[in-house]
Amino acid sequence: MRKNLGAKPYLYPQPTLVIATYNDDGTANAMVAAWGSISDMNQIAIYVANSHKTMDNIKARKAFTVSMATAQNIKAIDYLGITSGKKVADKFTKSGLTAVKSENVDAPLIAELPLTLECKMVSYNEESELLLGEIVNVVADDSVLDASDKVDVKKLNPICYDTSNHGYFAIGERIGSAFSDGKEISK
Repeated sequence: MRKNLGAKPYLYPQPTLVIATYNDDGTANAMVAAWGSISDMNQIAIYVANSHKTMDNIKARKAFTVSMATAQNIKAIDYLGITSGKKVADKFTKSGLTAVKSENVDAPLIAELPLTLECKMVSYNEESELLLGEIVNVVADDSVLDASDKVDVKKLNPICYDTSNHGYFAIGERIGSAFSDGKEISK
C-alpha cells in the first residue's frame, strides 16, 4: 500500500554541501546547504536564502567554494549549519575547521574537507534564491583519490541529508556499474 505524503522535498540522496566564503574583514565563513546539484558540466546550482551572511559574501566577492561534508567532521558541519554568520561572527573558528586560501577563487578551502569545488558566481536570482556558480577547479586531497587520480567515493565518505527525519547518512557500498549493468537487458 502507498500513502500520499503531500508536496515535500524528498529526493534522495540529498548532498550535504559546505559553502565557504570570506567576510568583509577577510575572516572565513561557511554554511551548510542541502539543496544543490550539478547543473552543467562546469556549473553548480544551489538554493541559498538571501538572508544568509554567506550570500552577502558571495555577492561582494563573486566567489565561493563548495565542499562535500564528510562523516569524520559531522559535529563541526552541523554547527556551521545551525549557527548564523550574522549572529556569530567567528563561527568558522568556533567550528574547529581550518581555512586555507584558494589558489583560484577569492574564497577559502576547508583543510579538513578533502573535496572542494572552487567556484565563481555566475548569477543569483533574488526571487527564487537560486545561486549558479561556474566550477573553475576541483581540489582533492590525495587521501580520497584512487591510483588513477579519480575520486574514490568510499574514501571520501560523503554524507547526505535526510530532509524527512533531519538526519545525516553516509553513502553506502557500490552496488553496480553505470553505463554497463543495463546492457544485459538489451541483449
